[in-house]
Amino acid sequence: MAQQLKTALTILRRRQVETKLSLSRTAIYDRFNPKSPSYDPTFPKPIELGTGKNPPVGWIEADLDAWIMSKAVIAADKGPK
Repeated sequence: MAQQLKTALTILRRRQVETKLSLSRTAIYDRFNPKSPSYDPTFPKPIELGTGKNPPVGWIEADLDAWIMSKAVIAADKGPK
């Protein structure tokens, strides 16, 4: 149980998210932009880790893992091309 709680609360910073997802900074932020062809309303939103005009942000790793799994399930349901 303690291990599950630790995993659920692991925060990844942007560069760690870039590495985990093999996406660039631009590709990550395009997921939030409804005008972008890469817009994905299911993509996990970052959380603010501080205060001020431009606070640092991070993503909950478990949210990213769930998003990845949802994409894998969709791909598996489509089958081979």
